Amino acid sequence: MTTRMVQLAQPKPNLLRFPDRRSVYWLDELPPERNGSTTTFELTPHWSQLCGRKRLNSGFEQSRSSPQWEVSVAALSAYPSNRVCSLALPRLPTAGWASDRPLLASLSRAVQTAVASPRVCQLASPKRRQGLYSPHSSKTSLAPPHPAATSSRLQFLAIPKSDHPQYAQDRPVIWPVPGPVKKAVASERVQALSRPNQRKALFQGYNPYTVTLAARSASASPRLQELCLPLPRKCKGK
Repeated sequence: MTTRMVQLAQPKPNLLRFPDRRSVYWLDELPPERNGSTTTFELTPHWSQLCGRKRLNSGFEQSRSSPQWEVSVAALSAYPSNRVCSLALPRLPTAGWASDRPLLASLSRAVQTAVASPRVCQLASPKRRQGLYSPHSSKTSLAPPHPAATSSRLQFLAIPKSDHPQYAQDRPVIWPVPGPVKKAVASERVQALSRPNQRKALFQGYNPYTVTLAARSASASPRLQELCLPLPRKCKGK
């Protein structure tokens, strides 16, 4: 077993012993032509079994080829049992079941010749309500309004609210312009303020290499000069 020092003393392997090809194309001869696909797929037995069609059950019987088929002699002479006959009977409804009433019930002769009594006629007439207005009723059918007297409190509340003494009405759209306003002359300050503000594009006229006058005449403080000096431990004597 080699020691660690002997292992580290071994030279590193030359990884460039097999240099890369100088070109990705075959310059000496053309590559062989391939007629088939580049990839060949190989199916496993399980995949081949799954690709096959589903097999029919061994007990499956094909449908009859024709709606007419031969009936056996036993089927022709068969006689149903009592149980089969009882099951073939339709189910009877329950004892309390009643059939639906027809839409047009037949009226008896007594109902057709019946005469309503005065009490029935009175109950059949619509109820009349006094004092209610109906759009179908005439003006003469309305009951006269009942006289009502208002109290002093209601009369006081019915008075419209007056405006405040210092309330100013809305200014009219058209009003006379006084003479001093027509003869007024705008000052230079007003004219300067009335001009629109000129906006420039971002960084328009900006030169990043210009040095300001304050930067030209600036002098470093003792603290900055001290910080600009290199560290003594990194300085090597000649």
